[in-house]
Amino acid sequence: MGKVLVEKLLCCCSGVKTIYLLLRSKGGRNSRMRLEELLNAEIFRNIRKKQPHLLSKLVPVHGDIILPGFGLRPSDMTLIANEVSVVFHSAATVKFDEPLKRSVEMNIIGTRRLVEVCHKMPLLVALIHVSTAYCNCDRDEVDEIVYPPPANPQKVIDALEWMDEDLVALITPKLLGNRPNTYTYTKALAENILVEECGSLPVAIIRPSIVTAAWKDPLPGWIDNFNGPSGLIVATGKGVLRSMLCQPCGTADLIPVDVVINLVISVAWYTATKRPNNIMVYHCTSGSQNRLTWGELESLIFPLVYAHPSKEVLRYPGGSFKSNRLRNEISVFFNHQVPAQILDFMARILGRKPNLGLERMVQLYSRLNRAVSCLEFFTTHEWTFHNSNAETLYEQLVGKDKKNFDFSIKSLNWPSYFEDYVLGTRKYLLKEDPSTLPAARKNLKRMYLYSQLTNILFLLGIWRLLMIRSNITRRLLWFFLSIAVRLYRLFPVSFI
Repeated sequence: MGKVLVEKLLCCCSGVKTIYLLLRSKGGRNSRMRLEELLNAEIFRNIRKKQPHLLSKLVPVHGDIILPGFGLRPSDMTLIANEVSVVFHSAATVKFDEPLKRSVEMNIIGTRRLVEVCHKMPLLVALIHVSTAYCNCDRDEVDEIVYPPPANPQKVIDALEWMDEDLVALITPKLLGNRPNTYTYTKALAENILVEECGSLPVAIIRPSIVTAAWKDPLPGWIDNFNGPSGLIVATGKGVLRSMLCQPCGTADLIPVDVVINLVISVAWYTATKRPNNIMVYHCTSGSQNRLTWGELESLIFPLVYAHPSKEVLRYPGGSFKSNRLRNEISVFFNHQVPAQILDFMARILGRKPNLGLERMVQLYSRLNRAVSCLEFFTTHEWTFHNSNAETLYEQLVGKDKKNFDFSIKSLNWPSYFEDYVLGTRKYLLKEDPSTLPAARKNLKRMYLYSQLTNILFLLGIWRLLMIRSNITRRLLWFFLSIAVRLYRLFPVSFI
């Protein structure tokens, strides 16, 4: 979201004088080097070519939200305090399985440190905090208000200070209560920090649901991480993901990243110009405007990964979402764990080099299963997110602003959007050039033939074993084999 926000501010907010970016050192690269790396992203290509002068508005500031005062140098703190009038806060750890201490440090204490810095800004007219629609996932219906926190944030911070990691891990499930992970828990507490400590600061909260690839801007289908649905699309296209648990009729509340950023900027404008007396909350969700179910998502994805395959496919894509937990566990065992063990066994037999890792496939599926299990809570539950504040704000946009900062998704066509999404994961995540599509399609046809051959060999093996036992069984197997051949002719897509 940060990249899309910066690109949008540069392209559509000509009145912006300077954008200060808080960047920490990472991997031996300082803040300026990381800014240069950021600007090499595909979404800044048009700016680099057509309006390179806009990039001079970006000023990197070395700092880290886990440090007191962000670790800012006195000169940088003075500069920010005297110059900044709008603050966008989206820095957080979004890992669902993040240890509680780390999540508290980033999401709760980091928010407190931001508030402390903002109190030093006399020119501040808007502080926009990006939260999540699921911070109140213990409720079936969620309004655009800040609810009482699940615990006192300060007591949680104080308790974790003296506990070691083992003790924290032991009490984490008890602290989380009805929330599925540390992310939703700490984001709820962070909102309470804002309420309790912002004082007279002009604060607004944005709660997006599941953020996905760009719809329109800066590039249709643009995405830069494997989080959430993006990772599922890639894993499905590679033939790795064969089963996951979800409610087919449940709402898949996905929201394109550019829609979120358009709302973020619109809220900043409204907060700065209208100065509401209280903290306004805005839901950025799709369920109430343009509902998509998990079953519909499944029916969209599979044809698209067949039409736009990756050039490197591990298995022919197949499988399905499951609504029954036992069926899903059985499917995961036979379609994930067993093939992984077989492939690694074959690799050892063939003498694969030790430095490639003898348990490569087992480890891959172990990571995949962990990632999918983190999403199960959201694919098996349903929420109603009310968004009257967002709808009211949308009606106040007029003329060019309504076009440039459109955050209504009523006109979004899901099939068209997901075609761009699948192509986007291929291009921006897998780094596969569109020119490789013809070769990738030929390769997928070969994988289809291999999968059919594997199925036939498996059936013949079972048939051969049973033939030894019984003539009746032999006749039955011939009967079922003839039916299977007819079915293959009618339905050529194989799900192994």
